[in-house]
Amino acid sequence: MPRAKKETKLVIVESPTKARTIGGFLKNGYDVQSSYGHVRDLPKSKLGIDVEHDFEPHYIVPVKARKNLNMLKKLAAKASEVILATDEDREGEAIAWHLLKALGLEETPEKIKRIVFHEITKGAIEEALKNPRQIYDHLVDAQQARRVLDRLVGYMLSPFLWKKIMRGLSAGRVQSVALRLIVEREEEIRKFKADEYWSVNGVFKRDGFEPNFTATLTKVGGETLEKMGIKNGADAETLVEDLKSADFKIGTVTKKEVRRNPSPPFVTSTLQQEANKRLRFSAKQTMRFAQNLYENGLITYMRTDSVNLSKDSLSAARDFIKSEFGDTYLIPEARIFKTKSRLAQEAHEAIRPTNPGLSPDKITVDEAGAKKLYDLIWRRFIASQLPQAVFDSTSVQIIGTSKKDVYELGANGNILKFDGFLKAWPQKFEEKNLPILEPKNKVVVEELKPEQHFTEPPPRYNEASLIKVLEEFGIGRPSTYAPTISVIQTRNYVEKNEARRFQPTQIGELVNKMLTENFPEIVDIDFTAQMEEDLDSVAEGKTDWHKIIREFYTPFAKNLEKKYEEVQKSDFAKEEKTDEVCEKCSKPMLIKTGRFGKFLACSGFPECKNTKSLKKNIGITNEAGERMKCPKCTEGEIVRKRTKRGRFFFGCTRYPDCDYASWTNPALPEKKDGEGDD
Repeated sequence: MPRAKKETKLVIVESPTKARTIGGFLKNGYDVQSSYGHVRDLPKSKLGIDVEHDFEPHYIVPVKARKNLNMLKKLAAKASEVILATDEDREGEAIAWHLLKALGLEETPEKIKRIVFHEITKGAIEEALKNPRQIYDHLVDAQQARRVLDRLVGYMLSPFLWKKIMRGLSAGRVQSVALRLIVEREEEIRKFKADEYWSVNGVFKRDGFEPNFTATLTKVGGETLEKMGIKNGADAETLVEDLKSADFKIGTVTKKEVRRNPSPPFVTSTLQQEANKRLRFSAKQTMRFAQNLYENGLITYMRTDSVNLSKDSLSAARDFIKSEFGDTYLIPEARIFKTKSRLAQEAHEAIRPTNPGLSPDKITVDEAGAKKLYDLIWRRFIASQLPQAVFDSTSVQIIGTSKKDVYELGANGNILKFDGFLKAWPQKFEEKNLPILEPKNKVVVEELKPEQHFTEPPPRYNEASLIKVLEEFGIGRPSTYAPTISVIQTRNYVEKNEARRFQPTQIGELVNKMLTENFPEIVDIDFTAQMEEDLDSVAEGKTDWHKIIREFYTPFAKNLEKKYEEVQKSDFAKEEKTDEVCEKCSKPMLIKTGRFGKFLACSGFPECKNTKSLKKNIGITNEAGERMKCPKCTEGEIVRKRTKRGRFFFGCTRYPDCDYASWTNPALPEKKDGEGDD
């Protein structure tokens, strides 16, 4: 009797790494394959949206996806079941839907299953297989609406910028708002005028007791001294002279116990912010490393805005804490965090290790950056279930009496009593020890120090602070922060200075000006935030996505047509004549403008394609403030340059005679300018 043919269940995920990890859990009867991301997309060469027929998108199969898709079709036709196991967010739901369409599986709905899971572990996969569901059309619609909306803005507004400024520029819904925030901060900094103010500090001692301590002048004649209360050095010196003749004694002494709570486990935005602060990772790097960890089954899904934690993970964390740290560090009950964002999806979990007992020293990953990120995620999660840190805080009032006036100064002491969550999540803090002080104790002033200060402008955004403000305004969602920040750098609209903070380029400011003046709704913070809420409404099944696109597109298209006629072409990209001669063909060189700024090009183009950079030296100075000489040839100077991909490096002004180049600023050898920019 012939043996019955063995049935195979086909499981499709997005990436090969994820396929390998899941394949390790599913053995007999399962074939786990990768779609290698999206299998259908809008065409690159045209709009791909039928605006006349309710914005119907026209999807194509990209050339690079065709071979793999044909293989999946053959496997799907033979399989008894096709299990779509793509990520649980809108993007993953859309990929599952596109697979359904591209594989021609709509005619056999009975063999299609959709499963989701928050972590790639054996238990999570088995549980998901027991509870399959259908593809959620409203999540697909929300992703489709975002894609259509962004395509309409990008493909219709970018040509406007090409015509009015120069070719190669782009506009985008979220990227344009991010650019506006950076440009407006730069304008604030330019307009800022520093104000001078002074403070007065005294170093005091109590005879027979250590240590000496510093106190700050807070009141004069019973009136509180505001931050800007001492306007100049002369006023500060007058106060110091009178304080020298004063007698000092201790007034009130307030002692209390201060408790600090641990932060919640990570969500996408806080992970990107903290990785930027502590590890100097860009948002793009952070998400790449997190993807690696997730697909290898080490962390839960990394695109989330919820701080929810499963009961199993909390129980596992408590077991680890008890065994490794002892009962002293075990809180009575697991700490539960509430998500502040009303838009967060509470069914999701925070980003955490899948196995809390797997400490960072026990994991093996391909990239050092991924291991560092795991350490950060693991520590934050474990710390979230540790006790409060406890400090002994002391506030001391010092009263000084002179013939002219009565003064009050304040000193604070701070000593760590119990480290609590700091055991797993180290933080910088300064302990200040005070001598034993009681009311009416006499103290002696050892030194009086007037100190000059100036008000400072608001700081430029770095990646962490930009993500924070985008999140606060409700602009973008967890999956959009990294690509948004990446694209405004790739387009050369902004660049990072040596402090790793964003500054707009000349062309970035011009693009922002053009958009702000002519398409204010595109760069309007409230409008963009409302659009995100509308997309969330689609995801919840409350709103039809066509309606949202229609309400946006009709006035947008009308205004765009009007602006094409009204707005004059900018003279930004006009060619400028120079006295320099091309060394290849002896024709005059012209100053032209490209995406990365101005450069020299031969007027004989296209016959002669000679180009070179303008001698725009971004001065690198040493600690003495002198222009730094090249360490290789000792003749040229070190300047900051840019690669063709837009990344900064340091090179010699004598290139090509001297080929010195370094990612590391030779004046600051411990810092890498390009680090975190990938």
